[in-house]
Amino acid sequence: MSKSLIITEKPSVASDIARALGGFKKGKDYYENNRYLISWAVGHLFELAVPASMKEQDKWDMKKLPIMPAEFELEPADKMGSRVSALRKLIRDKNVSEIINACDAGREGELIFRYIIQYAGTRKPIKRLWLQSMTSEAIRDGFARLRSDAEMQPLASAARSRNEADWLVGINATRAFTLRLSGGRGSSVTSLGRVQTPTLAIIVDRENKINEFKPRELNEISGTFHAAADEYAGRWFDEAFKKDESENERTKRLLARLQLNLPDAKQRLDPEHGLLWEEHRAAPRLWHHEIAEAIQRKCSGKQGVVEVEEKKPSTQVAPQLYDLTSLQREANSRFGFSAKRTLQIAQALYERHKAITYPRTDSRALPEDYLPTVRSTLSKIDPAVAGFARKVLDNNWVKPNKRIFNDAKVGDHFAIIPTGTVPRSLDNNERAIFDMVTKRFVAVFFPSAQYENTTRITRVEGEPFKTEGKILIASGWLEVYGRETASEKPEENLPPVRQCDRVETVRIEINTEQTRPPARYN
Repeated sequence: MSKSLIITEKPSVASDIARALGGFKKGKDYYENNRYLISWAVGHLFELAVPASMKEQDKWDMKKLPIMPAEFELEPADKMGSRVSALRKLIRDKNVSEIINACDAGREGELIFRYIIQYAGTRKPIKRLWLQSMTSEAIRDGFARLRSDAEMQPLASAARSRNEADWLVGINATRAFTLRLSGGRGSSVTSLGRVQTPTLAIIVDRENKINEFKPRELNEISGTFHAAADEYAGRWFDEAFKKDESENERTKRLLARLQLNLPDAKQRLDPEHGLLWEEHRAAPRLWHHEIAEAIQRKCSGKQGVVEVEEKKPSTQVAPQLYDLTSLQREANSRFGFSAKRTLQIAQALYERHKAITYPRTDSRALPEDYLPTVRSTLSKIDPAVAGFARKVLDNNWVKPNKRIFNDAKVGDHFAIIPTGTVPRSLDNNERAIFDMVTKRFVAVFFPSAQYENTTRITRVEGEPFKTEGKILIASGWLEVYGRETASEKPEENLPPVRQCDRVETVRIEINTEQTRPPARYN
C-alpha cells in the first residue's frame, strides 16, 4: 500500500503532527499509520562541499581565486550521517509514493528539505505543508490545504541562492584575505563571511568609540516651585537655541546674557575643548559649571511667574505583539531573565504545554486571514484575563488592522500569541512569561490610552524652566495591566495653576555628572 512520507525539520514537530492526525505507531526513525510515514531532520543536515579538485591542493593559491563551482555538491554535516541514511532509505522506499515537506514555513525550512531531496536523488511528487501554528486544529487544517511543489519553487530558489552566496563570499574572502595578510595559509586563518564580517565590524567600531572616549562634566539645572498646596519641578533650558548657531556664537551669547566673565573664556570657546552645552531630552546640560552656578545664583530665592500653560490631548496605542527579541528584552527588564532563559521557558510553553505559538519568530504581526482564529482563541483564553477578552469580543474590537494583521510582516512564523490551551501546573517562571504573552495578546485589541500632556514654563529673573506632565484620562489598553487610576505615574500630576500666577522658588539645584562611553553590545 502506497504512503506519503512527511519530513519535518525537528523531532518535536513530527510528534505534534502524529498526535494531530492520530493512529500512529512510533518506530526508531519514524512514525507510521496506514496512510503516512513521518520522519524528521535535526535542523541542517547538509553543507556545501569543497570541490574535489580543491581538496587535493596542499596550499591556498591566489591564482585559483575566485572559486566559482559550476554546480554545488552536498556532504552530510558532522555527526548527521545516521539521520541522512534513515531519511534516504525512507525516501527511496518503493511504498512511498509522494513526499510532503513539513519543515518550518520559511526560507531555511525550505532549504533543509530541498537538500534532503537533492541528496536522496528522488523524483517523486512533492507537496508542501505550510504551518505557522502547531495546534492540532492548525495542523489538520494545513493538511487540508497542502501547497503544490510548483508554488514553492521561488522560495526554494531564494533559499539556495542565499546559501550559495554565503558559501562563495566565505570561501573566497577568507582565502584572499588570509593570503594577503599572512602571505600563505600558515596557522593563522582570517575568516570572513557575509554575516560575521559586518557584525564584527559593528562591534569593533563600538569598541573603538569606547577606547577613544574622553569623559566630560555635564551640569543640569533644575528648579522646585511651590504653587497652591503642592510643589512641582522644572528644568532650565536655552530658549534662544538655534540649530544653525555655531558653538562659539552660542557660548558668547550665554556669557553675555548672564554677564559672566570667565578668566579662561578664550580657551573654553575653543571647539577642541567641546561644546558649552548639549541638547538632551529637551533640556540642555551645560559643560561649564561656572555657567550653571551663575544661573543658580541669579534665580535662588526669587519669585517665579507661570508664563505658559499648555494642555494637549494625546493617545498611546497598545504595544505590538511579541516577537522573540521583544519578549526576551521585556522579560530581562521585568524579571532579570537572560535571553537564553526566556527562550527556554518559551520553548517549554510551546512544546510541552502547547500554550503559546512558535517562539523563535522575528515577526510581530499575524496573518491577515487569522481573525476567526483570534476570536476563537479569545473565547478560550486564560481565566486571569478572560474578562478583558470578553470585553474585546463584546465590543467587536477584532477587526482588520495592518498593525496587527499584515501578511507582508509575517516571515517564517508569526507573532507569539496564546493558543487558547489553558495550561496547568506552570512553575512561577513559566507563569510569568505566559502572562506576558496573554496580556499583550488581549491588550493589542483594546482602544488607545488617552492622555492630557501639559507643558508649563516658569520664568525666574528672566530664566525659563520647563515642566512637562502627562495625565491619564482614559486607560484604554492599560486597563488590562491594572492601570485604571487618574495618572499612570503619580509624580506626573501637576498642581493646578493659571497663567501669570506667581510661585515661590523653593530651590535651584545643579546636578553634575560625567559623560559615559557608549555601552558594549549585549
